[in-house]
Amino acid sequence: MLTTEMPDLVLRTLTQSQALELHNLLQQNRDHLTAHGDYTDQVAMSYAEIEAELAVCDHSSLRFGLLLRGALIGRIDLVAVDPPKYGLGYWLAEKATGKGYATAALQALTDFARSNLRATDIYAGVSRGNLRSEALLGRAGFLPVADFDSYRRFHLSLA
Repeated sequence: MLTTEMPDLVLRTLTQSQALELHNLLQQNRDHLTAHGDYTDQVAMSYAEIEAELAVCDHSSLRFGLLLRGALIGRIDLVAVDPPKYGLGYWLAEKATGKGYATAALQALTDFARSNLRATDIYAGVSRGNLRSEALLGRAGFLPVADFDSYRRFHLSLA
């Protein structure tokens, strides 16, 4: 479990036992999560598919749930693309946006990556039009490094 600067918000490794809660949260936020064309694959996953994904112990990907007072409000993943270089993915339930939760979660995860994984670089891709996600990465010190047709790539140097 990773703590954040917000006492009621923690990051906890997602497990198979949270598959139903995760599936329900994805379905409740279907329109919000797919508004920019991303997360369509996750939203389309059945409960059984999510349960199977979470059952696999994949050490190349750290999957955390964002829990606010024990309730799941989002997800943040750190993927070992080419250690010490990592990829980042995250989403938040619509009702949880604009409250600083993603900022606190991202800070906790980057601190963990730097100190525990000895990560030197973290990359994230943001779909075109997702200005709030771009702003989040900017606040965390990420810089845009490449533009593609459908997304922009950001980089954070931890070295």
